[in-house]
Formats: sequence, structure tokens, C-alpha cells
Amino acid sequence: MKPLNDVKVLVVDDNAQILDLLMKGLTPHCDAIAAADGADALLRIVDDPPDLILCDYRMPGLDGRQLYEKLRARQQTKQIPFMFLASRSDVEEKLRPIIEGAEEFVVKPFLLKDLVRRTKKVIDRLHLEKLQKRAVRPGVIQGRLEEMSILDLMQSLEMGQKSCRLTIRHGDDTCEMFFASGQCADAQLGAFEGEAAVFEVVRWPAGDFEIDFNSAPGRTTISRTTTGLLMEALRLVDEGQRDAPTEGVETAG
Repeated sequence: MKPLNDVKVLVVDDNAQILDLLMKGLTPHCDAIAAADGADALLRIVDDPPDLILCDYRMPGLDGRQLYEKLRARQQTKQIPFMFLASRSDVEEKLRPIIEGAEEFVVKPFLLKDLVRRTKKVIDRLHLEKLQKRAVRPGVIQGRLEEMSILDLMQSLEMGQKSCRLTIRHGDDTCEMFFASGQCADAQLGAFEGEAAVFEVVRWPAGDFEIDFNSAPGRTTISRTTTGLLMEALRLVDEGQRDAPTEGVETAG
């Protein structure tokens, strides 16, 4: 399956079954590459640095923390985002107190869907950064909702604390959303404005988007945080699906 974007993620785990599971979960969302242990990972990283590293902590030989420290000591690799997989005790006692700058600590055991969801948030943010570097116009990036959904876009802008105008086009409809430090402050979609406009646009499955980092909100029509806004939008979508009539079902009279 071809991933929707070109973010390269190196997945490191000495347990072959877990490594295979992680690869299957992440491959649809990124260019996932497997490494069987820390030494294998180090060689791959030096040869071709990835955009993100998802690494188990306890491994024979070169463990996750040692790999992290080696990469932070090299100028070419010290900025690569790093996610640890570790037990709760290892996270609290051996990693969090001494590791600065790790992207995430994922506690084992974990549900694959939860790990994929958390990793995808980082992947989406990195994808936006790549689009920004390739922008034809300074400070303006463009893409399709098939690559990044509206939910993914809004979460990425919140995580990156971005200020910008997000324009989304679907058929003849256009929605403009304005963000200040990652928080959605204003939205307009035809007669809809504020939260109502966001609740309409999150239903769009396809379309084009443009992010202009040269623009900032001129007014505030939304009081919720971006996370709160998305949670309410998802609740309304779910509620609408439950209340939708079932076609082709006859009821006894």
C-alpha cells in the first residue's frame, strides 16, 4: 500500500512480531522502514536519516536510550524527532527524568490503534513542514484533503502552535478558518460562521486546502480550544450518523 505522504519513519524493535505489527499499522500513513535492533537502526540513520524514529527502549546491545544519545551527539541527526516505546516504570524512572526533547513516551502495553493515532499526529505535523519547505509561494502551502483530512490539518496546526489562514475548497464551497498560536479563532463558510462553519466543513471527505502563514485572524468568533472544537465536531457527526434513517427497512404496522 502506497502511503499518502513522504514522511519517512524508522521503526525499531528487536521483537519481530511487534515490529511487524507496528509496520502494518504505520505503512498506510507514512514511508515506514523497519530496523531489527539499535545497531541496525544506527547504520540506517547514518546512511539515510529518517524524519521520525519510533523506538523500543529495552533492546539487546544498543538500547533505545543509547541510540537516542548517540543521535543527539551528531549534528546531522540531533534534531530528528524521537518516540520511545517503554514500560511505565522505565518511562518514569529511566527515561523521562533524563531525556529532554523526546517527542512522545508510549507506555507498553499499548493498543495499536492508539499508537498509530499518536504517531500519525506527529507524521501529519512533519508532512505540513515538508509542504511548507516546498511551497511555491513563501509562507503558503497547498494540498488535498485526501492526503490530510480537516481533522488532521487542524490538529497539526494546534500541535505546531501555528498562526495562519486555512482555506478549504469542496466543489463550489469555500471555507476560511483563521488560527492564532494553534487555536482556531474564526471561521466562515457562506452563511455559517464560527463553530457552525467548522462543524459543517469537518464533514467534507475531499477537496483542496491552502495554508497561508502570512495571514492572522482579524476577529474572534470561536471560544473553544481547537481540541474542544474537534471533539464537539466529532460528537455531532457521530450523533448525526446514529440519527440517520435506515434505508430499505420495513416496519411492521
